[in-house]
Amino acid sequence: MGVSGSGKSTIAALVAERLGWIFVDGDSFHTPEHIAKMHAGSALDDEDRAPWLAAIAVWIRHRLAAGESGVIVCSALRRTYRDVLTGGSACVRVVYLDGSRALIAGRLAARHGHFMPSTLLDSQFAVLEPPGPDEYPIVVAIDAEPEAIVACILAQVRDAGVAGPGRSGR
Repeated sequence: MGVSGSGKSTIAALVAERLGWIFVDGDSFHTPEHIAKMHAGSALDDEDRAPWLAAIAVWIRHRLAAGESGVIVCSALRRTYRDVLTGGSACVRVVYLDGSRALIAGRLAARHGHFMPSTLLDSQFAVLEPPGPDEYPIVVAIDAEPEAIVACILAQVRDAGVAGPGRSGR
């Protein structure tokens, strides 16, 4: 989880590859209407996000029911969104890619071809609620190269004993 430009897709794909887990980008669950809305510079509201979060939560539940581990990218900026996604399951862990507004703004300025314009960064930081310790997040600073960030995440996954469904990791 994290704001747009924090590296979620890049890092998550690498983590999934290293662990041999299924990877899906949560952006693929957005409707064409919501992508068009964001592309036009309008932030999604909670009503817009509700079906998107529900679809991602269904994907997560299916993985758990099948006994499969996976990595899915989702901004999950608010605790209420993360609660929908995790469904209270200790098998679902949140990785928070934490970075400064200045660092992320620079990344967004260099990014081309993504539907999310850099003009929405302030709105993302305005609603961001970093996960609290009671959510048992894996928090990683994003001011390093992707491989170093992935190594940090993998070390915390291993230290927490997260190995997929059936392991609480807590």
